[in-house]
Amino acid sequence: MNEQEWWAQQFEQNQGHLRAVAYRMLGSPSEADDAVQEAWLRLRKSDVAAIQNLRGWLTTVVARVCLDTLRSRASRREEALEEQVSEPVADNQRVGDPEHDALLADSISLALLIVLDRLAPAERIAFVLHDLFDVSYEEIATIVGRSPTAARQLASRARRRVEGADTPSPADLNGQRQVVDAFLAALRRGDVEGLVAVLDPEVVVRADQAAARPDAPREIRGARTWAKAAVTFARFAQAVQPMVVDGAAGLVWAPGGRPARVLKFTFAGGKIAEIEILADPERLRDLDLALLQE
Repeated sequence: MNEQEWWAQQFEQNQGHLRAVAYRMLGSPSEADDAVQEAWLRLRKSDVAAIQNLRGWLTTVVARVCLDTLRSRASRREEALEEQVSEPVADNQRVGDPEHDALLADSISLALLIVLDRLAPAERIAFVLHDLFDVSYEEIATIVGRSPTAARQLASRARRRVEGADTPSPADLNGQRQVVDAFLAALRRGDVEGLVAVLDPEVVVRADQAAARPDAPREIRGARTWAKAAVTFARFAQAVQPMVVDGAAGLVWAPGGRPARVLKFTFAGGKIAEIEILADPERLRDLDLALLQE
């Protein structure tokens, strides 16, 4: 085996780790593959004899490539979000994609992916590297171009966003979670009676202009009236994710890890009293989303 073949073998041994890092940072299997491929190209052009820690060197390269990608993506975010909202069915092809589902199951939850996607690029890099891969703040600092103290602050700020700084008490959230889980299970089954059971009889459901069909009312009142219409969307509910939405349990539909529809709930007497269905890009950006713990 010559030297080039040996380095190729070493790279292959680290490829799974690199793809996991890139996927957590980018949330896109194709972009993760591109970042890993770029790391291989840079390795081939480098003085490999000077590399003392190959995994660390490759992780740094992938992280820098991902940071550039995230910064570029941020400048295009508004256009991309508008496309998702205007054509929601087009992204539904990702639902049931075996590779995508396997990646989500094996490496990162969809809820975490959604929250990470709302972080600033440097925050996301710092959080992923430190909290998920135990990379030191000193190493992170060289990647994001900040001091180690600033890198620590980036990760801490991201951690507060991920965990939700202003969520209600665990007891309150647990009760809301049970209602939301029952609501989602009934919706996925197309079970009208199951939905009615968790809705206040006089529930008010409002949809913003982007979420409502052109010929549909923006407001519906009454549990049974809305439930009969809601079950027609049962197939989309398979990809809906329970999350904390503005401090209360809610539901997020995020094809590709980016919110396209959000259901905000108001609870009263152990049932859902109001539902807001949101799809307007500006309103989605302003929502405070966090993980809803099991």
